[in-house]
Amino acid sequence: MAAAPTSDRIGHRFNAPQLLAQALTHRSAGAPHNERLEFLGDALVNLVVAEALYLRWPRADEGALTRARAELVRESALAAIARELDLGPRLTLGPGEMKSGGHRRDSILADALEAVVAAIHLDSDFDHCREVVLPWFEPALAALPPPNKVGKDAKTRLQEWLQARQRALPVYELVSESGDDHAKVFRVACTLAEPAARAEGEGSSRRAAEQMAAEEVLEQLEARR
Repeated sequence: MAAAPTSDRIGHRFNAPQLLAQALTHRSAGAPHNERLEFLGDALVNLVVAEALYLRWPRADEGALTRARAELVRESALAAIARELDLGPRLTLGPGEMKSGGHRRDSILADALEAVVAAIHLDSDFDHCREVVLPWFEPALAALPPPNKVGKDAKTRLQEWLQARQRALPVYELVSESGDDHAKVFRVACTLAEPAARAEGEGSSRRAAEQMAAEEVLEQLEARR
């Protein structure tokens, strides 16, 4: 299989270019659109990612593998890859979706990415498809936390760390709240009594700020080990 030209970030030269065109056609633009390809691509993406996790984490249990796969194939993660591949400007959309900025919407980008995966598979075979697609996920795979921590947010991980050592739970305190109603910024402090630690975090919601503060405290604890 010939390599794609470097200007094509997808990494596959299509023998049947109409497959790629269909993969990038939203149903709002009429038939043939990408919904059937998306159906197949969803299964292929899950298989490629599941196999990669299975081989990468030989001792992880089913729960950890399932949580990690869910993290990697969630809509926002797939949309981020679609943006890296510059799929948005190449989408064919109906007038309404074009006007509303559909080429930037996570759901449309994620669906298009899955459809492109299916198109690659149908244009070649599964082994080549995996060879093309797996590198798209490598940065996210490399950034995953250890299997026992994947899928758990910072507040949960901090609580489990403290409970395992029979320490008091953290105290979260709202430090400040600023901005207009539609663009609030919350600042929250997370404080531990033992071991003594404190950090602040900001976010568009109080919960998001608490998560940021908890993550900072966890980093402080990790640095002390």
